[in-house]
Amino acid sequence: MEMRLEQLRSFVAVAELRHFTQAAVAVGVAQPSLSKQIHSLEAELGAPLFTRLPSEVELTPAGETLLPLAQRILADAETAHREVRNLVGLTRGRVRLGATPSLCTSLAPRVLRRFHTAHPEIELRVAEGGSQELVNALSHGELDLALVVLPETGIDPALEAAPILDEDLVVATAVGTSLPQPMLVEDLRDRPLVMFRPGYTLRDDVLAACRQAGFEPTFAVEGGELDAVLGFVEAGLGLAVVPEMVLANRPGLWAVPLAPPLRRTIAVAQRRGVTLTHAASALRDVLLAEVGR
Repeated sequence: MEMRLEQLRSFVAVAELRHFTQAAVAVGVAQPSLSKQIHSLEAELGAPLFTRLPSEVELTPAGETLLPLAQRILADAETAHREVRNLVGLTRGRVRLGATPSLCTSLAPRVLRRFHTAHPEIELRVAEGGSQELVNALSHGELDLALVVLPETGIDPALEAAPILDEDLVVATAVGTSLPQPMLVEDLRDRPLVMFRPGYTLRDDVLAACRQAGFEPTFAVEGGELDAVLGFVEAGLGLAVVPEMVLANRPGLWAVPLAPPLRRTIAVAQRRGVTLTHAASALRDVLLAEVGR
């Protein structure tokens, strides 16, 4: 069996778009050529990969199994091509960094400024998202590095993660609000909270802390991103539990500490067994140096 990259690119395009014609356009080949590649791949594997429907296609169990593997193979091929080109000087390089919203507004700007000053020729791409979203993107080869919240249960075994700092969580409130100093988690019981959308690790952390204290929190507003949540708190709609570092440039907000403290560990993660490109390795060095400061 000799699976070719062209076959896998065609397969992934059809799997993601659920349409042969659109996939052919995305890959840049004629539809008959794409269909031939898919049929050839199915013959080599000995199993159908798609169920053809009148207006779209669906993955079969064999297709569902192949998809993440094909995505990783293509990502590895792209990394290998880019790394060799870097070594022979045919490209300036690129690095793809993922970070949670709180780190995109605090640590990441300082790191990227230092990196860009030292390596202005390197192209920077940043993806902002929840930790689980970033872990998924990293696992599929869509990112080189990601700054994520390290869960107590450990990270995806396909990745390796190095803890770099601990974040203190505080209660954010509009300036002038009277609150206990410090606050207990129990003090949030009868106070409306502004809550992040599902997918934020911080949302899960806050809900777990409240439930451990024996109550379900009341939401004044639910479903926001970080900037929206802080804006709603500034408007006096409720309180929010956030990393202390995101309040540094928010004069309209106060940070009230929690007792006992709530902390979470931030880690820099990468794919296990995959050598970082020169650009990604340089960014990791700058990141660790900035944290060390």
